[in-house]
Amino acid sequence: QVQVVESGGGLVQAGGSLRLSCVVSGRTFSRYAMGWFRQAPGKEREFVATINWSGGSTDYSDSMKGRFTISRDNAKNTVYLQMNSLKPEDTAVYYCAASTTTAAIRVEELYPYWGQGTQVTVSS
Repeated sequence: QVQVVESGGGLVQAGGSLRLSCVVSGRTFSRYAMGWFRQAPGKEREFVATINWSGGSTDYSDSMKGRFTISRDNAKNTVYLQMNSLKPEDTAVYYCAASTTTAAIRVEELYPYWGQGTQVTVSS
């Protein structure tokens, strides 16, 4: 049984930083790509960032590029999302997801395993 557990959300002022963590158990973590998605109130869930199996390839949504960094530690079965220069519009529930692919990918349908989400609130 695959489990995906996020942590690290919270309340931060605009311009601040947060680092989200996501631990995966129940599968060989190092074989698969990972992704972060988010859902703001009243909006559809959207892609944030993805990283390939080795950590050597990443992809970001344009609105996060340059502010967010995704990374992974395969020895710890953990993927991270470092979020800097946070804006009020970054307020959302952030979800970590485990893919069925090795390559970094944005397509939600290729992520069968999801965490419960962690709330990030950015105050102005």
